[in-house]
Amino acid sequence: MTTEVAHLVPYDEAVSRYEPVIGLETHVELGTVTKMFCGCPTTFGLPPNSAVCPVCLGLPGSLPVANRAAIEYTIRIGLALNCSIAAWCRFARKNYFYPDMPKNFQISQYDEPLCTNGWLDVTVDGQSVRVGIERVHLEEDTGKSLHVGGATGRIHGAEYSLVDYNRAGIPLVEVVTKPIAGTGELAPTVARAYVTQLRDLLRALRVSDVRMEEGSLRCDVNTSLTPRGAAEWGTRTETKNVNSLRSVERAVRFEIERQAGLLDAGLRVVQETRHFHEDTGSTTAGRSKEEAQDYRYFPEPDLVPVAPPASWVDEILASLPELPAARLARLQADWGLSDADMTWLRNAGAIDLVDQTVAAGASPAEASKWWLGELAREANKRGVELADLPITPEQVARVSALVRDGTLNDKLARQALDAVLAGEGQPDDVVAARGLAVVSDDSALIAAVDAAIAASPDVAAKIRDGKLNAVGALMGQVMAATKGRADPQRVRELILQRLT
Repeated sequence: MTTEVAHLVPYDEAVSRYEPVIGLETHVELGTVTKMFCGCPTTFGLPPNSAVCPVCLGLPGSLPVANRAAIEYTIRIGLALNCSIAAWCRFARKNYFYPDMPKNFQISQYDEPLCTNGWLDVTVDGQSVRVGIERVHLEEDTGKSLHVGGATGRIHGAEYSLVDYNRAGIPLVEVVTKPIAGTGELAPTVARAYVTQLRDLLRALRVSDVRMEEGSLRCDVNTSLTPRGAAEWGTRTETKNVNSLRSVERAVRFEIERQAGLLDAGLRVVQETRHFHEDTGSTTAGRSKEEAQDYRYFPEPDLVPVAPPASWVDEILASLPELPAARLARLQADWGLSDADMTWLRNAGAIDLVDQTVAAGASPAEASKWWLGELAREANKRGVELADLPITPEQVARVSALVRDGTLNDKLARQALDAVLAGEGQPDDVVAARGLAVVSDDSALIAAVDAAIAASPDVAAKIRDGKLNAVGALMGQVMAATKGRADPQRVRELILQRLT
């Protein structure tokens, strides 16, 4: 039976008649120096097949040795996700054949994971949603296949394939949620919010660089639909290796529309893996979904069980940094921001930048103003994240200080920021080089004011007659004459002194 459907049900209509249930399986490459079971480096971007050895290539006679740092990082993640940490667990062999899996099995964890039964609270549209965590388990990553030729980069239509085993054996943590039901039309947004918050948590723990564009954070998105009022959940699909936050949301939305079309047509949803297409936001069928028995799991015979002492787990717990939720609550209180303002900062990816700018001497209001205003517009124009702009929080704080002490006004400050972004130097240097400082010499301002009055006697007469709204016309002339470098308030004062 076909797994595709020509008719997609409009999203609002789909969620009005069907209840989505989602689940996320997030794979995180740990930031250890060496691989999970050998001493090969984990550095990203090395020449193909240059970071391999008999162990990660699965050559006969090689024996794995577990990476203690990877186990510690996994426990850190589990504790931060409110999980129970197993006093005893072990690795298992997951048997399957892919060209990028050199041993023809993966060392993973099956029925005895290291961390279980946790949760992470996420906020969506002012609502708090508790996402249950089923398990956090540790395994090794696979290699990477490169399909050459063809239009899609996938194996279908490729002329030939190459395999790079550098990634094979890198420590990989899988964070598996429990089914997330009851979110209704917010399901795609909840999925994105969860992965976003999990990424922030992992970054705060310093266990991974969580760079989705490099594959160190990848997400499998499970989606099913149930007719409203039905007792049993529908059949789920698993959209594999979604590699951006926006795509997580789009994948859930598309599967809801697609599955609703199938169900409306009297067809069944097939349990399968699916591929997400960034260009269209659609998914297509991959393979039928295996069950656990298909992998023929059994305990890994070459590794001893993992039994972290309670004292070690307590030490790890005590060493956890301030977690994102607690930090955001503290910053919101310290900065005096509303929930809406804080959400705006989070959505813009500006929390850390504002925090660092405040630490460099700016007020929260000043820092937020520049990062969410002029700099956000510049980031959008360049198509980059705020953090990727060629300007530092310290430089933004210095521009704020120059505005605060009267050296710059807002218009001149924007020019100074543009110059810094263009690589012209530090704020003080570009102010000097471009002659941006506010004209504070009253004699120069008085001369400009007198020239404006002389050039517009009719406007001057109106002001003398008490029509103060006309002051703006003369102010504009003075600002133009000083190339925007005059203090508008001082210009207004001088005009009124001369004419009233």
